Amino acid sequence: MESFTTMACRAHRAIAFENHRSFHSTKLKRKSWSVIKSFARQKKSLNILKRGSKLNPERSQQNSGSTSLDGFKTSEKGSDSINENNNGVLRNPTRNAVLQACTVTSGLLLALGLVIRQISHVAVANGWPVLDCSMVSLDFQMWHLELIAALVIVISSSRYLLLQIWPDFAESSQAANQQVLSSLQPLDYLVVAFLPGVSEELLFRGALLPLFGLDLKSCVLVAAFFGILHIGGGRKASFAIWATFVGFAYGYATILSSSLIVPMASHGLNNLVGALMWRYLSTSSVDQ
Repeated sequence: MESFTTMACRAHRAIAFENHRSFHSTKLKRKSWSVIKSFARQKKSLNILKRGSKLNPERSQQNSGSTSLDGFKTSEKGSDSINENNNGVLRNPTRNAVLQACTVTSGLLLALGLVIRQISHVAVANGWPVLDCSMVSLDFQMWHLELIAALVIVISSSRYLLLQIWPDFAESSQAANQQVLSSLQPLDYLVVAFLPGVSEELLFRGALLPLFGLDLKSCVLVAAFFGILHIGGGRKASFAIWATFVGFAYGYATILSSSLIVPMASHGLNNLVGALMWRYLSTSSVDQ
């Protein structure tokens, strides 16, 4: 039988252990409550910042290097792989992304045009009632230079005039050029000007136009299809109307010359003139 002293010691140790556990439990509860209150304050602050950025997006864009909603420091330039800012607005694509997209798209259009031309040629050789796309060739004659120069002068001057008098067209052109050209170097303009010029003309004027027939009706049909495909990427219906007019001019020149060199060269040169015009006007507006 245990003595009274032993029982008293055990009771004292049990009371001490219970007090120790109660102390640490209370301390843990206080610490947890402190963390919860701190998290609630941070969440409230972030909600206030978020509402402020929505009410005044210009000010939030100017605060480069400020704390983002995720709690990290953000720089003004950011990473090349990130194309979206904190407000959910897409940034302009990087130089590599633009050149890669231009190369891939142009390659696909070029391949499609070649396939259609080859299929039509085989079909005609087998006696099928299909027009041969090879009637539009890559032949070149000296008088084609005059036709190319005329197309460049008429289309580029018309573009410049419309930019001055047609606000909707100017807005569409600015949005498209800003998205494509803003991250490029001047020499890159040659790539984004002539790759689409060559590939698009091979498909539309070198394959589809002769497939439907080298006449004005087919020229209008292919030009309308060409214009519709230019809607998107910030370009509105006004830009599609402009592209339809340009497509008709290239198609008519193809009918006159029976050569793909004429629309390809004039298309690429007009793209280059348009890019340089945008760069010059943008630089002039910034300097002012």
